[in-house]
Amino acid sequence: MPYMYILECADGSFYVGSCRNLENRVWLHDIGEGAQYTKRRRPVVLVYSETYDNVHDAFAREKRVQGWSRAKRNALIAREYDQLSDLSRKTFGRRYTEVSDDESDHG
Repeated sequence: MPYMYILECADGSFYVGSCRNLENRVWLHDIGEGAQYTKRRRPVVLVYSETYDNVHDAFAREKRVQGWSRAKRNALIAREYDQLSDLSRKTFGRRYTEVSDDESDHG
């Protein structure tokens, strides 16, 4: 059965991947043969996984989740699905504040 999975590495970072045999793949990561990224950050712990009907869908989900922020990945891991939409809004590092009518005329 195909999976999309998230590992937490020893340094606290996340690794997102997909595979057919989850148990074997996590084991490979943990012994240093899964990926270069996890090889340098062992041990790893499986913190989240989803199952799919086919490998294509699992791989597509992997690529989507790889593009997510740490906060959004944390919400997924915690199964706080109601927060995912709010965490999708990008502010590009700027905080937006509401401007009063008086302030908007000055500049």
